[in-house]
Amino acid sequence: MTDNDPSRPTLATLAAAGFNVDALSDEQLEVVAALTPEELALLIEIRGRLDAAAPEVQAHADVAGGALF
Repeated sequence: MTDNDPSRPTLATLAAAGFNVDALSDEQLEVVAALTPEELALLIEIRGRLDAAAPEVQAHADVAGGALF
């Protein structure tokens, strides 16, 4: 996986989307290297949606003591 190959996702792309790429194992890096651009886009979209929902989920946990989750 190289930054010069536009057909492959890059660790920089994942890092920019908020993924902790430094914590990935060698095996996980191999999986990331095999992602298609479409798979990478979906992964980043899912991460963004989860991040957007996090404050609401956290607020419920704080109010209800996590009883709803």
